Amino acid sequence: MRAVVLALTVALVVPEFALDKTYVYKYEALLLGGLPHEGLARAGIKVNSKVLLSAVTENTFLMKLMDPLLHEYAGIWPKDPFVPATKLTSALAAQLQIPIKFEYANGVVGKVFAPAGVSPTVMNLQRGILNILQLNLKKTQNIYELQEAGVQGVCRTHYVINEDPKANHIIVTKSKDLSHCQEKIIKDIGLAYTERCAECTERDKSLIETATYNYIMKPAAAGVLIAEATVEEVHQFSPLNEIHGAAMMEAKQTLAFVEIEKTPVVPIKADYLARGSLQYEFATEILQTPIQLMKISDAPAQIIEILKHLVANNVAMVHDDAPLKFVQLIQLLRFATLENIEAIWAQFKDKPVYRRWLLDALPAVGTPVIVKLLKEKFLAGELTIPEFIQALVVALQMVTADLETIQLTASLALHEKIATIPALREVVMLGYGSMIAKHCVAVPTCPAELLGPIHEIAAEAISKNDIPEITLALKVLGNAGHPASLKPIMKLLPGLRTAATSLPLRIQVDAILALRNIAKKEPKLVQPVDLQLVLDRALHPEVRMVACIVLFETKPSVALISSLAGALKLETNMHVASFAYSHIKSLTRITAPDMAAVAGAANVAIKLMSPKLDRLSLRFCRALQLDFYHTPLMVGAAGSAYMINDAATILPRAVVAKARAYLAGAAADVLEIGVRTEGLQEALLQSPAADESVDRITKIKRTLRALANWKALPTNQPLASAYIKLFGQEVAFVNVDKTVIEEAIPIVTGPKPRELLKAALKALQEGIALQYAKPLLMAEVRRILPTAIGVPMELSLYTAAVAVASVNVQATITPPLPEEIETMTLEQLKKTDVQLQAEARPSVALQTFAVMGVNTALIQAAVMAKGKIRTIAPGKVAARADILKGNYKVEALPVEVPEHIVISSFETLAVVRNIEDPTAERIVPLVPELSLQNSQTSYSSEMPPEAPVRAAAPFHKTLCLAVPYIEIKGCIEVHSHNAAFIRNDPLFYIIGQHSARASVARAEGPAVERLELEVQVGPRAAERLLKQISLIDEETPEGKAFLLKLREILETEDKNVRVSSESSSSSRIISSSSSSSMSSSRMTEVRTWDSFYMYFQTATVMEPFRKFHKDRAKFLGNAVPPVFAVIARAVRVDHKLLGYQLAAYFDKPNARVQLVVSSIAENDNLKICADGAVLSKHKVTARVAWGPECQQYAVIAKAEAGVLGEFPAARLEVEWERLPIIVTTYAKKLSKHIPMAAFKAGFKLERVSNADKEIELTAALPSQRSLNVIARIPEMTLSRMDIPLPIAKLMFEPHCTIVLKTLSLKQEENAIKIKMN
Repeated sequence: MRAVVLALTVALVVPEFALDKTYVYKYEALLLGGLPHEGLARAGIKVNSKVLLSAVTENTFLMKLMDPLLHEYAGIWPKDPFVPATKLTSALAAQLQIPIKFEYANGVVGKVFAPAGVSPTVMNLQRGILNILQLNLKKTQNIYELQEAGVQGVCRTHYVINEDPKANHIIVTKSKDLSHCQEKIIKDIGLAYTERCAECTERDKSLIETATYNYIMKPAAAGVLIAEATVEEVHQFSPLNEIHGAAMMEAKQTLAFVEIEKTPVVPIKADYLARGSLQYEFATEILQTPIQLMKISDAPAQIIEILKHLVANNVAMVHDDAPLKFVQLIQLLRFATLENIEAIWAQFKDKPVYRRWLLDALPAVGTPVIVKLLKEKFLAGELTIPEFIQALVVALQMVTADLETIQLTASLALHEKIATIPALREVVMLGYGSMIAKHCVAVPTCPAELLGPIHEIAAEAISKNDIPEITLALKVLGNAGHPASLKPIMKLLPGLRTAATSLPLRIQVDAILALRNIAKKEPKLVQPVDLQLVLDRALHPEVRMVACIVLFETKPSVALISSLAGALKLETNMHVASFAYSHIKSLTRITAPDMAAVAGAANVAIKLMSPKLDRLSLRFCRALQLDFYHTPLMVGAAGSAYMINDAATILPRAVVAKARAYLAGAAADVLEIGVRTEGLQEALLQSPAADESVDRITKIKRTLRALANWKALPTNQPLASAYIKLFGQEVAFVNVDKTVIEEAIPIVTGPKPRELLKAALKALQEGIALQYAKPLLMAEVRRILPTAIGVPMELSLYTAAVAVASVNVQATITPPLPEEIETMTLEQLKKTDVQLQAEARPSVALQTFAVMGVNTALIQAAVMAKGKIRTIAPGKVAARADILKGNYKVEALPVEVPEHIVISSFETLAVVRNIEDPTAERIVPLVPELSLQNSQTSYSSEMPPEAPVRAAAPFHKTLCLAVPYIEIKGCIEVHSHNAAFIRNDPLFYIIGQHSARASVARAEGPAVERLELEVQVGPRAAERLLKQISLIDEETPEGKAFLLKLREILETEDKNVRVSSESSSSSRIISSSSSSSMSSSRMTEVRTWDSFYMYFQTATVMEPFRKFHKDRAKFLGNAVPPVFAVIARAVRVDHKLLGYQLAAYFDKPNARVQLVVSSIAENDNLKICADGAVLSKHKVTARVAWGPECQQYAVIAKAEAGVLGEFPAARLEVEWERLPIIVTTYAKKLSKHIPMAAFKAGFKLERVSNADKEIELTAALPSQRSLNVIARIPEMTLSRMDIPLPIAKLMFEPHCTIVLKTLSLKQEENAIKIKMN
């Protein structure tokens, strides 16, 4: 017998089944989802059955299941048992026991046949058993690798064949890498616009899939017999990184030989239809959401029931389960037929509230039926243009992009009614391009014929020189991103075709931008074209820079980037050189894995370019890219900004900003916004404002004059344009030209706005009561893939939100407005008293579900993370405007507040439910509270058991804060229980139960009737002040006594602070003196004015300002009345005054302004005083003081401007008399970091004994593109010369004379007098 075994090892015979025998096997399949740690909850299913295999012919076999039994599981693993799903088994028993036929030759399963009565779900279970029989055994090799077909597709499979002479059998082991498949059976929903970031998953993976098959094969008379087969398959997923913990779907199968019977398996009397191959067949799980299991018996009736529930329960405020009900409505609409939906629409189209709910739900359904319905209803006139556009934009992004839907969209785009509405046609055309892009993601071999209509439109538009049509066609081709469009686009590229040079510049730019999505698929095709455009100096600079953007998006090689850098060394156009240099330099800092090779190439290329380009100002074109990527969590974000100027620098020609996101091995261009001002730019260049010989002020005046004279602007091109892209797809664009302005002006100035104003005012007087609800399916991202047992597993994310607002507004206008509002004069308006009272109750409910597990129309078993947020923010205000008296008041009135204004929760659960027994649904928290846990994973069964770990007690805390005066208390209650006791990793902190609630209630104390904010303008301002404002005069006996008492208090505070910090101060002094001596030894050269070390004598400069405040009245209120007053107060039931008032005084002859803020409380003398004055045309001063009677703290600031020699200069000085201790404490801490920050910023630092209570900042412009700065702060002086300015050509026109002094490091002073004309 040993010889036989050895022979089989060399030339193995495939399993065979005799014609006259029935082979009986015992079959068990298990699928569990959860975390691989004992003591945590899991969810899954189990199938037990006998399997009968019988040969009909040499290559045709029958398989029948006997005594099948389904189990379901949701409990703590492994202590809780499986529960038989008796009702579900009974419902499926008839189907499960129907024999199926299959072809089987040389160990390979071929076609599968079954009667029509066998559902796809049951058929897939049968495929899971047949998948075990799939054996590609080679006769000459014991170890080999191949691509093998199976339930999950054609995947990489590794075979190892061993013999066991003692046991007289052969062991065959095959392992499948399900991440590397030639033909992967998978269904992605909501991921069409994302890109797979292969580099992100090279080292760290978020999804790992593998399967191992072990066979024990024994010799038999007809060859070999499969004695036992075991399968273990693992799908491990984490949104962060698998090394930080991951959820796992584990599938196990066992097929054990029992006996051989002579009773053959008999097929039923029915036609056996071809049902495909071994590969999984998707069923209704595509329409079935994994977050709920609904038994759909009468879809129209169920739709109407949920619709009525949503309308009735979301009026005053949002219902808790509104988002989930909205998802249920969408799911039911997916199962409904076109006739069903048309009947529901006919029933509710005339009811506005129901109509809005339907129009919000229908686009999210995502089936071709909905697109067809929307088309029919619009063409029939049952939908308005805004309704149709809103619904169609969402529907085209959500719908499944198959050939039927693409043809339907094409017919809609070419419809004559759509063609008469330009905005609507643009939406449909852009959506058509997006549909093709989505279809090509699902079907990589999508035919180029799909773009035939667009290519024809583009060719016709080019022949007619129809610029708007060419623009639209290019944007559609750009959305589609099909390589077949490269040739039509190249016809419009400048330099490559002579005809393109006569086209407007914006067409050339749009043609280049249309290559971007093509470049993502075929970068090698686009790179030569882009490089040629960038290097062609005959082209417009903007064209070359846009080509540069597209080139770097193709992720060029180091050789290509180096070639570009070498060519740019001889570039004569500084805008192009600046743009390319800044782009390459920003790429050197990129950390995202998919751009790592480009970043390395950029680091090489930047060394080939001139560093002088780095010093160019922002008047030249720039590109900027910033990103952040956290490898351990596999998350990141990137931002790009491009600014394209020209020589005029009046306005940028173009500005583009883009945001990109990375998550779990995928990347997406989330948002992109672009604005171009080409037409406006050219119009301004033709105006006198473009004259370089005039100063900037004159330029601005001429520019404004040119804009005001808009009728003279050209009509043959847009003045400006803008576009917006979502996930790489352009969804909207707008061109603003003279025609648009001419059409907009009558709309704004015509009779319609006045009619709308009249209707609005009339409605306000009668009262407005409005209830509005807006639902939104914010995210539906799903990945469905089969498991070895033939049951689908799903990874999905759902987010739905519903916002509800209830608004009531009532206005009283005295005297009543005239019927003809347009006849109302300004004098009549001034005499109007308007009182308005409004109450609003906005509320929002949001629910998010993340699911991993089994999702079929019959049974669901999954682990789920569920998050909920509900907010309610009621408010009630009253406002009054008495224009004649100049009195304006706003009051916040008490309003009924719910117990909690914010409720949020997050929990992770194990859930199992089946359609036949909905009441038996079981939901178990993933992390049980206060139970003994064991941190040992299921993979460590051979390791010694660890000591049991008790789960940490749940964290529960309540924080409350009472707001003084208004007697309102806010509380936040937090509860959390997680699995961090198992592993200290992010995922284990997330799973568990977490909740937070926020509440607002009245605190203890007198109730507040209302909060008031009142503004009084004019001579009555003094009358409205609730408390007379007065400031203590230092010269009076009362003032001297007050200041003496205040000084004693402050000296006591200073003494306490001095004692507590004495030791630390001494150590700082030693350190400071040491560093100062080292600095002095290093910097020995004498600074001249060229190095711009300026010194202003503070005593002589600040003294006039102190004298100014001393010579004039301390308080302007003694001489002039306030120009306006503001009172903010809380009105309480005990009539106690609480709040603050502000009075503003203006002394026009002395150009002086004074603001005084004071408390209106009875015994509170706290005040804030701000006093400012204009001393001359170039000097201003201000003093801010606060504390009791504005005497405790004070800061004086002075600013002046002038010229130094021929260069403009400005200076700011800040001096303080006394500051709060907290300010000085943090300032000292901050000063420790100044030397390092100054070093990094390129500033020179000198340790000198500057004034202790003064900061001085001086700046001068030695040239129009550079700035010299010196800053003097206590204990140090900072300076930097020739700082490049981002904007050049700054000009000042001061008229003054100032005295400046230069200071060398040796404190040598030389007076310089500069005359300023």
